[in-house]
Amino acid sequence: MGRIGDVVFKTFTASAGVCTLYLLTVFSYNVYQGLSWHKAQSKMEKKESEE
Repeated sequence: MGRIGDVVFKTFTASAGVCTLYLLTVFSYNVYQGLSWHKAQSKMEKKESEE
């Protein structure tokens, strides 16, 4: 019974690690997209104000 518990725990821990890496990657990508969007908006506003 102890071996089954070890396997279940290791599987759960590995799954939690993969999930954490996935969420970190998605979060980083979204932050990058948000900053890029904000930079593009700022350029557009600056260009419009010059005209």
